[in-house]
Amino acid sequence: MPTSTPPPPTASAPSLATLVQRHQALIARQRNAFTLRMHRALSWLQRAEAAGSDDDMAFICLWIAFNAAYAQDTGGGTDNASERQTFRDFVGQVCRLDADKALPALVWQVFPGPVRVLLGNQYLFQPFWDALNHPHSDGRIPQHWREAFDDARQRVQRALAQQDTERVLYEVFVRLYTLRNQLMHGGATWNSSVNRAQLRDGRALLARVLPVLLGVMMNHPAQFEGKPFYPVVMD
Repeated sequence: MPTSTPPPPTASAPSLATLVQRHQALIARQRNAFTLRMHRALSWLQRAEAAGSDDDMAFICLWIAFNAAYAQDTGGGTDNASERQTFRDFVGQVCRLDADKALPALVWQVFPGPVRVLLGNQYLFQPFWDALNHPHSDGRIPQHWREAFDDARQRVQRALAQQDTERVLYEVFVRLYTLRNQLMHGGATWNSSVNRAQLRDGRALLARVLPVLLGVMMNHPAQFEGKPFYPVVMD
């Protein structure tokens, strides 16, 4: 059963201190949009590590750290195919540049159980909520989400069977984006027992995946150029 405090990083996952040192080395060469994004991401990662048993706060901080690094919309919505494809391309690029294969190790060796649980949870599947929030005129809940959920579950099962890390991570992040929305848009109670299991799993997974992701990006900064949200403007 997942614990409130994430386990320490594996040898293949860089520690926060290591990431900070690598970031400082990049800054010593040149300050640019990439180093600003990394600075912001590392600040929120540090705050997440200081959250203790507060899974809600830790998850929010980890997601902000991820968003600062990615610096684009995650494409978690159901109506923007281009954003979803951009996000999937990003995940694929990180996986391909992960020379140490740390991400496959996390997905298939450390978190195989939580990954399957998260991907099989209908309450993290956005079309379920879209249907629930837009009932028919007679109050009945549209059931088209079930077909979409079954299709997604089949895709996930194929990806799991093939150990397709890129596809599985993409699907996990899409599900966690729904969890993020529930928190950030006031759709959940702090420390609620209702979403506790998925929050703990989501926190633990992000706490291990994010340092690897940031490490890969800092190894290949030219491959992850992009303007940060709200750049620093000097008066």
